[in-house]
Amino acid sequence: MTHHTYREVRLAARPEGPVEDDLFEIAEVPVPEPEPGQVLVRNTHMSVAAVMRTLMDENTDVPMDSFELGAPLGGPAIGEVVAAPGTQLTPGDLVEHRLGWREYALLDAEQAHRLEPGLMPDPAAYLSQGPTALMGIERGAEVRSGDTVFVTGAAGGVGSLAGQIARQFGAARVIGSTGSRAKADRLIGELGYDAVVIRGAGPVKDQLREAAPDGVDAVFDNVGGEQLTAAIAVANAGARIAIVGALASQLATDPTKAAKTEIDTLSLLSRNITLRGIALYSHLDLIPQWNRRFAEGLRTGTLSFPHARLRGIEQAPQALRELTEGRHLGAVIVEL
Repeated sequence: MTHHTYREVRLAARPEGPVEDDLFEIAEVPVPEPEPGQVLVRNTHMSVAAVMRTLMDENTDVPMDSFELGAPLGGPAIGEVVAAPGTQLTPGDLVEHRLGWREYALLDAEQAHRLEPGLMPDPAAYLSQGPTALMGIERGAEVRSGDTVFVTGAAGGVGSLAGQIARQFGAARVIGSTGSRAKADRLIGELGYDAVVIRGAGPVKDQLREAAPDGVDAVFDNVGGEQLTAAIAVANAGARIAIVGALASQLATDPTKAAKTEIDTLSLLSRNITLRGIALYSHLDLIPQWNRRFAEGLRTGTLSFPHARLRGIEQAPQALRELTEGRHLGAVIVEL
């Protein structure tokens, strides 16, 4: 049954600093009728990510369009097709698309990607950031058997999967970084990390040297700043460092004072270290590969999907705020 109206979350104001609930407004709007070639989707799950805080600013350095004032935000979502006249999709199909932050989405058929029914034991798992994690481990840091791997931002949606994937690629020792002792304990207890350095608990370089007395061979960097500088200092000859995210600048309360990373180029040169920026839009072939790998891992228990789940579209602003405050371990999903 189609409702006559649905709710969407709009950007009410540009942020001056951290995410606050009054930056958003929830509007009730009529459910549209799709025209031939269009798809109407009833969204069931959406995810929030740190990049959304960046996209709330009018001007950003990321290769994505900023959110428009007064318009709904956007982001990864999955849902069921309600109607799709003149397309290959049929009502009931599960699809993934980029128009989250609303209970119904109207989009052109080519913007909706049909998902294999029943592949995932939990449909929310389609919204994991696993493709990015797999890309950084396999193609960025080129993790090999016996490696010591350092994952920065290990408790986030990407990092909480990157450590697990590093193990699948044969890593002998996996070290993470996070912002609290409680998260560090969970990373070690639940997600197979061998050691965790804690941001703010003393110089990262000293903590990393202690956690990796034999140095690190591969680095999956989500953060930049002091953590990347420390990783380079502790990197072994021939180490591969993948730059996958830049949370230090994305979550800086004052972007003009965002962490710049000091890099000692002589040490890169003398130790033959590779530093590689890598982004998913150049590696989209990994998405179906990851979905199959993740589905199998979830069913056999060899992979887990750490996430927090909030229910109801009205919780979406809170979900993004809590994510940027570091309240959760893993992905943050809103069930609509």
